[in-house]
Amino acid sequence: MSDTRRRVKVYTLNEERQWEDRGTGHVCCSEAASLTVTGEADGSVLLESRISPDTAYQKQQDTLIVWSEAENCDLALSFQEKAGCDEIWEKICQVQGKDPSVEITQDPVDESEEERFEDTPESGHLLELPPCEPERLEELAELVTSVLPSPVRREKLALALLSSGYIRKLLQLFRASEEADDRRGLQQLYQIVRGLLFLNKATLFEVMFSDDCIMDVVGCLEYEPALLQPKSHREFLTKTARFREVIPITDSELRQKIHQTYRVQYIQDIILPTQSVFEDNFLSTLSSFIFFNKVEIVSMLQEDEKFLTEVFAQLTDEATEDSKRRELVNFFKEFCAFSQTLQPQNRDAFFKTLANLGILPALEIGMEDVQVKAAATDIFSYLVEFSPSMVREFVMQEPQQADDDVLLINVVIKQMICDSDPELGGAVQLMGLLRTLIDPENMLAPASKTEKSEFLSFFYKYCMHVLTAPLLANTAEEDPDNFQTAQLLALILELLTFCVEHHSYHIKSYIMTRDLLRRVLTLMNSRHSFLALCALRFMRRIIGLKDEYYNRYIVKGNLFEPVINALLDNGTRYNLLNSAIIELFEFIRVEDIKSLIAHIVDNFTTALESIEYVQTFKGLKGRYEQEKERQSRGFSRSDLLTRSDYFGPSVYIQFRHCWYLISVFT
Repeated sequence: MSDTRRRVKVYTLNEERQWEDRGTGHVCCSEAASLTVTGEADGSVLLESRISPDTAYQKQQDTLIVWSEAENCDLALSFQEKAGCDEIWEKICQVQGKDPSVEITQDPVDESEEERFEDTPESGHLLELPPCEPERLEELAELVTSVLPSPVRREKLALALLSSGYIRKLLQLFRASEEADDRRGLQQLYQIVRGLLFLNKATLFEVMFSDDCIMDVVGCLEYEPALLQPKSHREFLTKTARFREVIPITDSELRQKIHQTYRVQYIQDIILPTQSVFEDNFLSTLSSFIFFNKVEIVSMLQEDEKFLTEVFAQLTDEATEDSKRRELVNFFKEFCAFSQTLQPQNRDAFFKTLANLGILPALEIGMEDVQVKAAATDIFSYLVEFSPSMVREFVMQEPQQADDDVLLINVVIKQMICDSDPELGGAVQLMGLLRTLIDPENMLAPASKTEKSEFLSFFYKYCMHVLTAPLLANTAEEDPDNFQTAQLLALILELLTFCVEHHSYHIKSYIMTRDLLRRVLTLMNSRHSFLALCALRFMRRIIGLKDEYYNRYIVKGNLFEPVINALLDNGTRYNLLNSAIIELFEFIRVEDIKSLIAHIVDNFTTALESIEYVQTFKGLKGRYEQEKERQSRGFSRSDLLTRSDYFGPSVYIQFRHCWYLISVFT
């Protein structure tokens, strides 16, 4: 048996029943009857799998071979060429002694003794199907339902349906029943077609989702028996959901694949019930069908350099009409979404292609249009995920040629601020995007120190005022009434808290020059408890740094006052706000932050005397009095620690013991 090499991608099915790309390489079927895939990048072995006589291999969509090696170990090879898939398939069938014209080599093994006994006598025969006639539909529906629990019987039914061309006959009967308005027959056809999808067979999907069948399949699924009136799925797919070609697609195979993928995705997401109602893997093959279609679409588009060049030419042309620009930007948004199905290596190559073609400067054009802005922001998020450094480098060049308001990063910030409902996740997603951009952990290139310094200086000079504008606008007077505004302020405070932890110099300067902490602490009076907690958390992070510059700023501005007022206003209620405030003061006591302790005791002892359910405030007063006593004696224990450097260890030990004796007896 001679070695045969073909270019393939290796996939495994993870615990969430999603296909994961393990790499690209070349497959060969060796003399030892095993499949070996060698990685094209580094020559490593991506897969080594012995062809077992009992393993059920399936050939799907002309370029896929799928099989299971053990429990919870599903594998797939996706071939670049159909010829390669056919050749390896013939080798597998040769090893197992099977007919290569059949697209599955084994019946799935069923562990049920009762079922094994039932199926063994007729294991070599197909299931007998009733004639495809209106009066026999009920019988067929019962047959389809009865085989679903059995993998063996599902396989036999699938083979019977394929061998007799039964599916197309069934769909012809659907058209006749619809013309005759045979509601009972149409409802039975719904049960049958839904059952055929749950057979979970790729060979059936290839027929059902073909151009001449898929709309009739959708039609059958409109007549759910529980509904008084049928759904209008076909009307939506043919009239409402229109396919727009931003640039004419000349490849008919690609156009057909796009149409098919959209319609099958619609069947899975809209028509069929939620998968969790059924077994975890009931529709796993349908998910795989969609996944591999998307991989193929992205690959075909990416390889068409002429197509991408024409799209970019129109996108960067300022004379392009607004409606056309919306279509172009939305196309790239979908293109980027589809690219998530690619393996990391290929996905990186895809985004490098977009970057080289000028995707970032192209996004700046037409930002005054709401739809363009929203789609461009989504594309921007994909690019940040791909390469934060590339995005940072681009945005730092913008001030040379643009006003602050139209900087791409500021457009993203404003998009977050204008999100109609932060709870829906748009603002949260954009906040995460900004956090990625300003996170020093993502600045790990060889020139990371320069990148960090330059970008953070840029961000605080050109962008921070845009981010904090809603916060400053809503803390000038009273508590914001609007719940959505409160949510937005909470997100902004979360990002500012992150800055306190990771941007020591820049954020410190920004807070002090704008007296930002004072404005934030006005939110301690908010009727929205989550917002008050966010404000307190911001202050807690600042105090947690134990930075005397911050401490002096807090003392000078008397910034504990709103916190203590919030504690007293909370009364005897034992809630999260109460616990968080107590923890703040307990931290100050435990860490013995002297400047803050002195300020709290000097200014708030009377107000805090009534709080006796914790010992925190008595402890603060005790720390304060100890420090005053030490100062009154002219030296503190820290002085002795310093003097040990001069007197030597042995003298220090005696001196230290003497100091304790003085403390006890004086």
